[in-house]
Amino acid sequence: MGAKIDPELWSDGPEPHLMGGKLPSGEIVFPMPKGDAAKDVEPYRLSRRGKLWSWTSQGFLPKEPYEGPGSGPGEGPPDFKPFLLGYVELPGEVIVESRIVDASLEDLELGMDMEFCIVPFNAEYDTYAFRPVGAAREKAA
Repeated sequence: MGAKIDPELWSDGPEPHLMGGKLPSGEIVFPMPKGDAAKDVEPYRLSRRGKLWSWTSQGFLPKEPYEGPGSGPGEGPPDFKPFLLGYVELPGEVIVESRIVDASLEDLELGMDMEFCIVPFNAEYDTYAFRPVGAAREKAA
């Protein structure tokens, strides 16, 4: 495993959770605010499962500040690998933008069950993603 792309994005342990914040009003936000915006905000462990709300395919190298495959020294668009990107609704909490892994564009359906996972971002860092529930078992089989 690599280092976390942001040390505060998810909790540690065998079943990590994305870390959001609970505002004094009770509203849940993601990511956890930082600096002055974090005053009176309680860290909040977000649900590991949600429903796919929307999605698309990122088929070309994103502009800066993207630092993934294809953006490193000596790399370029030919080194970039398209990926899926979507929004996952965590019931009663928040809608999270995330990479979608272990699925193809044709596999995705509105409202399908998704689960949180951690995946490599590049040679140095890991990031979070969501995948269809059961995709990890199917991939291992």
